[in-house]
Amino acid sequence: MRERYACVDVQEFPLQALLRLRPELQNKPVAVLDGEPPFEQVCSLNSAALNLGIALGMTRLEMEMFPTALILLRSRAEEAAARAALLECAGGFSPRVEDQSSDSYFACVIDITGTETLFGSPDTLGESLLKTTQSLFIRASIAISSNFHAARCLARGKCAGVRVVARGMECAALAPLPLTVLDLSPEHADTFAMWGITTLGALANLKETELITRLGQAGKAMRLLARGESPHLFRAIEASLALEERMELDSPVELLDSLLFILGAMLDQLIVRAQSRILALASVTLQLDLEGGDRNSRTVRPALPNNDRKLWLKLIHLDLQAHPPQAAILGLTLSAQPGSSSKVQLGLFSPQVPEPMRLDVTLARIRSIVGEGCAGHVVLKDTHRREAFRVEPFTVPSSPAPGAQPGRQRVAMRQLRPAETVTVTVRKRQPDSFIFREKRYIVERAYGPWSSGGDWWRPTLWSLEQWDLVARAEEAANQATWLCCCLVRDVNQEHWQVEALYD
Repeated sequence: MRERYACVDVQEFPLQALLRLRPELQNKPVAVLDGEPPFEQVCSLNSAALNLGIALGMTRLEMEMFPTALILLRSRAEEAAARAALLECAGGFSPRVEDQSSDSYFACVIDITGTETLFGSPDTLGESLLKTTQSLFIRASIAISSNFHAARCLARGKCAGVRVVARGMECAALAPLPLTVLDLSPEHADTFAMWGITTLGALANLKETELITRLGQAGKAMRLLARGESPHLFRAIEASLALEERMELDSPVELLDSLLFILGAMLDQLIVRAQSRILALASVTLQLDLEGGDRNSRTVRPALPNNDRKLWLKLIHLDLQAHPPQAAILGLTLSAQPGSSSKVQLGLFSPQVPEPMRLDVTLARIRSIVGEGCAGHVVLKDTHRREAFRVEPFTVPSSPAPGAQPGRQRVAMRQLRPAETVTVTVRKRQPDSFIFREKRYIVERAYGPWSSGGDWWRPTLWSLEQWDLVARAEEAANQATWLCCCLVRDVNQEHWQVEALYD
């Protein structure tokens, strides 16, 4: 089976890495400055800025002549996030991907040999690859060829779109391209300029022996590149799924509404990248870089993984309202953990559970009122100590709770927090009467005591006796008020408290 390669080339990569998270600037003249102030120079620009007369290498002072142009500072972090997203995109079509990027552009070559049964013809695969890159708000050119370097040169010489070269037609396809697609050294570029060689076709027509005589083995290698016959040892990278987006702000942001506008664009990118792998977002972590060097990190985790953009924005908004940043925001990083978009299936006669998305928003609002860690379901700890429990987030069950018996009546217990201190009269080593909420109760039935203790090796030694009581309070006209309660005695302090009431 003969090789087949697809190359993805992204020109003006520093600019496109910034604009993918700023879609409102796509059609405006924008230039990117790089370097240490005050010596920054234009390193990347779009066609609208080029039409205004802006050129590469202009200084910030020269850019003041173009008041309508927007200036952005180069961000290596945003470029790294965009590069990772593009490599993930390429990895969705083949596990063999080679990164050919440089400092000013992105390029990768995909080995698509034998992928026809999965993605169809090379033309169909190229269109699918182009649509995937466009979903990342990246404008790329794609070339498909049976030669690695031919695909690389064709993609670099084409402005945008897809080009597929038939087998054996590489030399004819490369002929009209300029020599700049070969990354020639300055010495070789000057030599070819003196010879009047400006295209790959003219270079390919030179005699091999004469090139070797004048340029050595480098001349032979360049001729093979121009003819689309140069061999290549493919060096595949190990692709990994890292859902992370980074944005460095041009000016400090203090309003949450402005921050949510930025987060919306970043969430769109994370969702698109997760959906390309048939995954959903299980949790999202927002890290804010604040003025003064501090960082604020928050993690949002709903009941079920999902790709609902509105839900994620609402959850992040409620979390930020409950835990607002303490200073202006200079940059933010949004990362996500992927998960499977599972479905909850209930039986025909099972009660309907709340919709997970609505439940998450409701719980987030409750947490903003009662506080973090105060909304969820109670899980008992492995001890008999009083108040020994923890609160865990609610989960959506995939099946009814084991042992559940519909129609069975259960006794409800209302825990008193804090427990209320009472005065108790003891007879025959068990409670006989007590005063609770300004009423005197006579114990009719007493169950217990149940003794418990622990932490004898710590200063927090505790030892308790628990009684379940049925008591009666005499009212006027010989009417009685009954009370069922849980009475606890602290053995160490000789202290009685009503801990709970039974309904």
